[in-house]
Amino acid sequence: MYPGYSSQFYASYVLTADSVSFKTFIAWRYLRGARGGESGSKFLRFITYVAIGSVSVGVATLLLALAVVRGFSQEIETKITGFGAHIQIESIRHTPLNQASELEALIREETTVVSLQPVVTEFVLLRRSNQDIDGVGLWGTDRLPDYLNKHLSYGSGKLEGTSSSARLVVGGILAKNLNLAIGDQVTLLSTRNLGSPESLLQARPRLKQFEITGIYETALADFDETYVFTDIHTARQLLDYMPDEVSRFDVMLEDVTLAQSVSPLLEESLGLGILVRSIFEIYRGLFAWVDLQEAIIPLVIGVLILVAAFNVMGTLLMIVLEKTREIGILSSMGASQRDIQQLYLHVGFFVGGLGTVIGLFLAWGLATLQFQYGIIGLPAEAYYMDTAPVALHLTDFILVSVVSLFLCLGVSYFPARIASRMSPLRVLRFR
Repeated sequence: MYPGYSSQFYASYVLTADSVSFKTFIAWRYLRGARGGESGSKFLRFITYVAIGSVSVGVATLLLALAVVRGFSQEIETKITGFGAHIQIESIRHTPLNQASELEALIREETTVVSLQPVVTEFVLLRRSNQDIDGVGLWGTDRLPDYLNKHLSYGSGKLEGTSSSARLVVGGILAKNLNLAIGDQVTLLSTRNLGSPESLLQARPRLKQFEITGIYETALADFDETYVFTDIHTARQLLDYMPDEVSRFDVMLEDVTLAQSVSPLLEESLGLGILVRSIFEIYRGLFAWVDLQEAIIPLVIGVLILVAAFNVMGTLLMIVLEKTREIGILSSMGASQRDIQQLYLHVGFFVGGLGTVIGLFLAWGLATLQFQYGIIGLPAEAYYMDTAPVALHLTDFILVSVVSLFLCLGVSYFPARIASRMSPLRVLRFR
């Protein structure tokens, strides 16, 4: 019996209150009533707090894991598509596409296509000095992709230059490796269409002078170290492309999720010899890594909620042992076995509910701090980003809350069943 509450109080409340109010009121008093000077009451209060805390930690951890995994997926997808394509269209023989203007008209007939960019790209040599030479992927396009414009560390993303001075935008890692800065002059050399491998020793490569006008950083090491951007006309001249030839088309759709369904439709409409691939096919390994995280991490961390639910069961069993005399009084006053069982299910629901609510706010607060201040850092060379990304989804909060409450109710059934089967005569004599 709680200090300050007599058996007459319980009897009068049982006789006057409706059944729902009776069970809710007593369950709430059971949850709050483990207080007083007795060591047993203090211990019961402690393990009640532990049960609520374990549910909170389990819920918060699972929500944060889901937020980070979803953040990874969105960030990787944003970075990859940020280079200008949901779908890439190229020749199946990896040769230039002829009659590019006709192909562009056919591609635009697809209603889901929002934009497309012709791209001329080949690997060339970039020389800053006789000692500083590196192989790079020259990427000629009409304009720098919007994503790279937003991630320019220095300079401008404008690609159009003059006949005497061509512009070049390079990645941050490449700039660091070759000690490049805005305004530096570099030379690009191309050996495309210079003949057989044997004649290359005698042929003179095509070369052109460029000025470094922009440096971008995306934390995607493979891109930042490899690709340099210039306007498409300059790239055609250096790489010996015809005016109506392109390496590929980069296509943007209304929604990236349509890429896998639209790809075969475009491939069929463009005819034989054309290869159409979505970003999910091109970067299959990268997305498989993200999918593995989405499948495994929530499953592993979800065990925390299961463990927390069993803590709730242990707490309820302790409450049953502590409140045996009260159970007897309630039974003698007319409470049925079903009432007693539902009473303890209410206690389990309150413990799970309080823990879940605290966990929701804890997850939201920590995720907000990470989003605003990037507290948890990551090695960019391994994770393609320098801070752990977070993406909060309302559906995750709802799903985790429902699962947590159902687990807490489920494990509450066993101690509730034990309490409902206690004999009033025996429990009244219990010491």
